[in-house]
Amino acid sequence: MAVNNKINSQAPLADRIRPQNLDQFFGQEHLVGEGKPIRKMIENDSISSFILWGPPGTGKTTLAKIIASSTQSDFFQLNAVSSGVKDVRRIIDTARENLLYNRRTILFIDEIHRFNKAQQDALLSSVESGELILIGATTENPSFEVIPALRSRTRTYILNELTLIDLTNILNYALQKDAYLKDKNINSIDREYMIYISGGDARILLNILELVVSNSNENIIDITKEAIENIIQQKNIVYDKAGEEHYNVISAFIKSLRGSDPDAAVYWMARMIEGGEDPLFIARRMVIFASEDIGNASPNALVIAEAAFSAVDKIGMPEGRIILAQCATYLASSPKSNASYLAIDKALSDVRNENLYPVPLNLRNAPTNFMKAIGYSKGYKYPHDFNNHFVQEDYLPKELSNKQYYLPSEMGREKGIKEFLKFLWKDKKKY
Repeated sequence: MAVNNKINSQAPLADRIRPQNLDQFFGQEHLVGEGKPIRKMIENDSISSFILWGPPGTGKTTLAKIIASSTQSDFFQLNAVSSGVKDVRRIIDTARENLLYNRRTILFIDEIHRFNKAQQDALLSSVESGELILIGATTENPSFEVIPALRSRTRTYILNELTLIDLTNILNYALQKDAYLKDKNINSIDREYMIYISGGDARILLNILELVVSNSNENIIDITKEAIENIIQQKNIVYDKAGEEHYNVISAFIKSLRGSDPDAAVYWMARMIEGGEDPLFIARRMVIFASEDIGNASPNALVIAEAAFSAVDKIGMPEGRIILAQCATYLASSPKSNASYLAIDKALSDVRNENLYPVPLNLRNAPTNFMKAIGYSKGYKYPHDFNNHFVQEDYLPKELSNKQYYLPSEMGREKGIKEFLKFLWKDKKKY
């Protein structure tokens, strides 16, 4: 189970050229640059438990393996998908034996977010006591996927997406160092397109490079856009429907709608659609948005959003994308108001935090003679009997008579609503 860093000539390119030390590692300067935390840990041979959080193909496993080869430790690697509590406990037993000989034990768990609570709990005591050094790797936000007790016993280091320079350096390094590639007569490479199609994932980038070269029958190899597209049919979309990127993209989508930017809204929607998001999830969020962020500034927004949800449910994809796009562009282009949203939240706050005052007698129904006799409905003024079908009356409990929850904005149709309410209520309410 201990890691073997010997390079297998039959291994994929990404493994064949995997850096053996930090001098061969590209990217993440904030962690591995001079004086930065991971470099200092390696140089000082003083490793503490930590979690590496970042997108796929940014160097999490590579950094763990560099630590394995650069420190005086027993190093074990598990993948959370195929390992369980029994594997963890076996390594903990080894760690306890190692302590007798003053030898350190490091356990690297790839995809640690896939460990359930019981599996993560099994690590707590050994990590806290220091008998085991834990290095976890995850593409998901540890705040959601790693239990608080384990997070409190580790540090979290965030790996950034690799830059264009980082990916170019990795590509050039592979061409210079890998024996298989050096043996090929590679004339030209469309580096920009290859990096684009990889989605920023260094592993995918190297896999594409190797596949294009190995599938070429030419003596002189030109890695063109067409050659790349023949190998890989679809760009790698970084989107996990159950993970943090799901929340990041839907957040960007909603904020673009709220910011009245139909172009950005359609882009983020396209990211979700191409990533395999449930179209009804997108439609459902737009129904909520129509009331929360548009409301009475454009009352038709809710009608259109509800119609879009129903239509997508009936029609499905791929045609549903057109309906979703129509709804998104309408919502983004509509005047905005959150007055209704604020009104219900303020009213709920009073209901939860104030006394629950009785309903005034004049507002109560009186379906029986007894109820009439004790004053139910007495003094109620029927608005349709008055001019403008309105009469100034108190409809709130007297203890809340000065409360105002709904304050219409100046946007769209709501401006007219505001003027109408101001006309009706004169100085009794402030609009």
